[in-house]
Amino acid sequence: MELTLLGTGTPEGLPRPGCPCAACAVSVGGLARAATSVLVDGALLLDLTPGAVLAGARAGHSLAGVRQVLLTHPHDGPPVELPPGLPAAGRVPDGQELAVISGHRVRAVPMDAPGTGYEVTGPDGSRLLYLPPGGAPAGTAGTAARRAYDVVIADVLGRPEALARLRASGAVGPATDVIAVHLDHDTPPGRELERRCAAAGARAVADGTTVVAGEYRAGPQVPRRTLVLGGARSGKSVEAERRLEAFPEVVYAATSGTREDDADWAQRVGLHRERRPAGWRTVETCELAPLLAASGPPLLIDCLALWLTDAMDRADAWDDSAWAARGRKELRDRVSDLVAAVRAARRTVVLVSNEVGAGVVPATASGRRFRDELGRLNNAVAGECEHVLLVVAGQALALKGQPG
Repeated sequence: MELTLLGTGTPEGLPRPGCPCAACAVSVGGLARAATSVLVDGALLLDLTPGAVLAGARAGHSLAGVRQVLLTHPHDGPPVELPPGLPAAGRVPDGQELAVISGHRVRAVPMDAPGTGYEVTGPDGSRLLYLPPGGAPAGTAGTAARRAYDVVIADVLGRPEALARLRASGAVGPATDVIAVHLDHDTPPGRELERRCAAAGARAVADGTTVVAGEYRAGPQVPRRTLVLGGARSGKSVEAERRLEAFPEVVYAATSGTREDDADWAQRVGLHRERRPAGWRTVETCELAPLLAASGPPLLIDCLALWLTDAMDRADAWDDSAWAARGRKELRDRVSDLVAAVRAARRTVVLVSNEVGAGVVPATASGRRFRDELGRLNNAVAGECEHVLLVVAGQALALKGQPG
């Protein structure tokens, strides 16, 4: 089954008409995107969008052979005129199937949001799942697949938890080609878009791209160990969480613990919890070695700076005399144990830590001690990670490993 993506953007397209934002300003030329529409084997058109005939011609395809036009958008998508020669656009009712004269079979998948999703089976038996913008299969609808889909075309960045559910059910497997569409201006085009898609195990393609369902291609390489560094309010925690939001399960190790009678801290923790997917499990602990040694779903540790604070408390490292007598050795031993656990970890791990030392020198000896020890800890952990990111002003810069 051959799939040509005539467009890959939201119904408004990219750049959005009249939008002055930075993402729209650079979405020109090859980075511009028409509303998402897919031509299947030249015979089935999923979503009729403005300029579909011209888009097909640019991709080297004629729409003269189209036998069926199906709509997915909740309100029939952007207003368009039916090009001469195309059959009238329609919609398959949820749960029902349609046999196309070309030999394709189409089943409408109920969505948890307005719109219609389609499971398309080609004459060769290959299978496609195509979802509308902002939509995901309702409940278990469309997810209890007989086998993994060959291609999934969906709103990956808008609904990453939907991709996680598809993975959990086996509908998306290691060989499934996941293509992100309905792309909007909330993600800058180019390298940032590629990075976010790769973190979800997906890819973005340019308008006019043709893919063959079932054809082998190397998928995005998701690093097993990632360290995310950043200053205060840099966006490092959001970046770390984003890297795992398309996984079915995640263990969130919060090293912060609890602080009684601290309303500001409680509010911060609450915002973190609201941001995490409902399927994530939170563990509040500074005993990280057992979690790193255990098998299981991906592990997110946030953050190493708070872990170090606890470790220095235990070693009485804030007191100069205690530090000189035994604190330094106790802390270094504890750090060595953590670094060894990161090195030996077999599960996917994302660690968050503060990047310090680029500003004002702390006024106290204990403050300078914490700064120095955190720098050493970050250095050692980074050495054990395949991927290291530095987040500055919400922008992720790759220091080691993948470009983004």
